[in-house]
This record gives sequence, structure tokens and C-alpha cells, in this order.
Amino acid sequence: MSGTLSAILPTFDERENIVPLLERLAATLAGVPHELIVVDDDSPDGTAAMVERFAATHPAVHLVPRVGVRGLRSAIQEGIDRSQGDAVVWMDCDLSMPPEVVRALYEALGAADVAIGSRYAPGGVDARSDVPLHRLLSRALNAFARWLLGPDVTDYTTGFVCARRRVVREIRLRGEYGEYCVDFLHRARKRGFRIVEVPYRNTPRAHGVSKTGTTALGLLRRGWQYVRTSIRLRLEWGR
Repeated sequence: MSGTLSAILPTFDERENIVPLLERLAATLAGVPHELIVVDDDSPDGTAAMVERFAATHPAVHLVPRVGVRGLRSAIQEGIDRSQGDAVVWMDCDLSMPPEVVRALYEALGAADVAIGSRYAPGGVDARSDVPLHRLLSRALNAFARWLLGPDVTDYTTGFVCARRRVVREIRLRGEYGEYCVDFLHRARKRGFRIVEVPYRNTPRAHGVSKTGTTALGLLRRGWQYVRTSIRLRLEWGR
């Protein structure tokens, strides 16, 4: 695909990860017109200051500071709304998703409308050994979503997404947290947009603490949101 790519990077307390992520993204996107938009939810650890210093010598990097509002889904949507690219990509900023895969996702749009990084497609691996409960719940939720919504997508909860501008213009993100991804992918497929998957290896976060609840109860509460979203989508859109 030709054109400009906008990378949306939602952050909260990613001081140690954000600059290495920006450096690696800039390297892998060399030769591709791009912008890197960091949407920071008033991180108390000084993430925004690190981005500002980096952006001073890297004009493709833009900081969107948010005060008084937080949330993964809304941060991604704000980044999309502010972006200028012909395509947008978003991802976690803890280095668990290799930024080098972004180039492959962007190139995959040559034959698709949406490209996602998948841990469950052939060749993909979920190697997050630091969060075994997360890994187990993720696998179970995706199995449920595939059974209920259809097997065309193997990783409904990926959060590693690249899409053409016309897709995100037509389909705005809905939800409170990661269940937005299930909602987005199913609606995109049912509206006729072609989705392809690029396998990748999901690794433990480089630094910091996961923003998802780490207790069994917390994970079950979060997981219920995914289950409820999948059921609603089946009722609204079918399989």
C-alpha cells in the first residue's frame, strides 16, 4: 500500500518503554511516510516528558496529552481522530508487540482493508510467561468469540490493528477496554471489509506493570466484558 501511515500509541506509565518503541518504529518505517502519535493519559511517571524530549529531534512524533480523562479505547479513538494518514495502526506500548511487525501489517493492506497481528494464526505465539492467567483467559475468550462470531478471525482480542482510513472513518471504536477490538473486528467483517492476519510472537512486557487486573477475580470481571460484547454482537449482527 502507498500513502502515509499514522501509528497511534496509547500510553499510561510507559516511561521506560516509549522511547525504545519510538526508535524501533522509526527504524522499521524508514522509507514509509509516517507519523507517530502518542496519546498519554497524564502518566505520573513522566512518560509525556520523555516523548516531548524525543519529539524535539524527531518531527514525525506528536504528543497528545490528556488530563482528566483515561481509557485505552478512548485514547486510541482520539489518536485516530487526530491522525492524518491514509492508514492507521495501533498497538500496546509495553514492547510486548514487536514494532517491526508494523511494516508487515501496513504492507498487508495492499490486499485487505484491515490487517491484524495474530497470536493464534499459524506461526503466531503467545509467549507472555509473566502473565499466565492473562494468557489462559485470552485463549479461552478467543475460542469463545470464534465459536460465537465465526472462525475467520483467530485473534479477536489482539489490540494490534492496522486499517485503511475508510474503515476507521466508518467504524468508530466502542467499549470500555479491550473488548472494543472484538466489536471493531466483527463489525468490520460484517460490513464487508476484508481482514487478513499477520502472525506474531507476543512477548512479556519489557518494563512496568500490566494495566489489566492481575488477580483471578479482576481478570474474570474483565473477561465478562468480552463475553457480553461477543453475545451482543451475535444478536445484533449474526455470525
